[in-house]
Amino acid sequence: MLMDAPLLPDTGEPGFGIYVHWPFCAAKCPYCDFNSHVRHQAIDQERFTAAFLREMDAVRSLSGPKTVTSIFMGGGTPSLMDPRTVEAILDGIAARWHVPAGIEVTMEANPSSVEATRFRGYRAAGVNRVSLGVQALNDPDLKFLGRLHDVADALKAIRLARDIFPRMSFDLIYARPNQSVDAWAQELKEAFSYAVDHLSLYQLTIEEGTAFYGLHKAGKLIVPDEEHAATLYEATQEITQGFGMPAYEVSNHARPGAESRHNLTYWRYGDYAGIGPGAHGRLTQRGGKIATATERHPETWLSAVEANGDGIIDREDLDDEAQADELLLMGLRLREGLDLARWQQLAGRDPDPDREQFLIDQGFVERLGNSRLRCTPKGMLILNAVVADLAS
Repeated sequence: MLMDAPLLPDTGEPGFGIYVHWPFCAAKCPYCDFNSHVRHQAIDQERFTAAFLREMDAVRSLSGPKTVTSIFMGGGTPSLMDPRTVEAILDGIAARWHVPAGIEVTMEANPSSVEATRFRGYRAAGVNRVSLGVQALNDPDLKFLGRLHDVADALKAIRLARDIFPRMSFDLIYARPNQSVDAWAQELKEAFSYAVDHLSLYQLTIEEGTAFYGLHKAGKLIVPDEEHAATLYEATQEITQGFGMPAYEVSNHARPGAESRHNLTYWRYGDYAGIGPGAHGRLTQRGGKIATATERHPETWLSAVEANGDGIIDREDLDDEAQADELLLMGLRLREGLDLARWQQLAGRDPDPDREQFLIDQGFVERLGNSRLRCTPKGMLILNAVVADLAS
């Protein structure tokens, strides 16, 4: 069991995170393109736990000795795990890497899979932050999004999480069909009434391979156009700022000090180990950084781990240019911006002065002294274009 202690302060360093992917869900949401799978028979959690631990050995041999700064259990629906499974996974991490007391340990949970005894079991195992997939605060939209919970379930889960865990966040999806700015503003203001310190607010996107993709392609699902979606985004920024929870990343909002440490590791381009079906990793080794990816299909991953010691199917050496591109993509998502010195070291050059000045003149980016470059709120609306312009 991980030792409990007050949360360690954010040092501003990228850190080293551990990501564990639990791939199973009770149902597949029509908008979801994550690696999630529905099984109508009981999952052999002991067998999967043994495989997680075995893959940890393989990843530990790649990472070398590290001090862990955050752990994140995502999915899928990790809150379908037995608390004993969670405890075994966390103990396995602590046996292979140095895990100081007080690091952030997050678990994703769906309100439909919440019960008090299970939440208390996760807390006893060492989880100190929960992220709830609420997605909407009205029943018609929850039904449209394919969620198994209703608003009453969501509010019960929020109350339980607030009572049991030191930190709690929940997700909402906006830019739903026919959603007005006023309706979204009211829903967002209601969210703040539940005394949260972190919200993840995602725009509904139509991803290939999802049920929504087929409906959208057939003209049976109409989502807000770019102009209306931008208006909803701008309203989101104004409202969250007014409630003291400004965006510290494109889609994530927090009171100062309540930012997700694990996600900051991604956006600051730190190292992270990916464990489980469909997990990705970035690990620095002598001479460079490697990207890893594991088999997505759960049972195929399980068989590979049992036969070979890991489910890694892709291992890529990232040269300095590739790392510079990833750092740029991640760093410009953050309100704190891109660490220019680090980018220049990897890229072997300064940003093109003409391109940068053009973006500054257009109000899309700004310098923070000589050390950082960041997107303005206007630039965040066209983030991909800004990144592409600076990378070329």
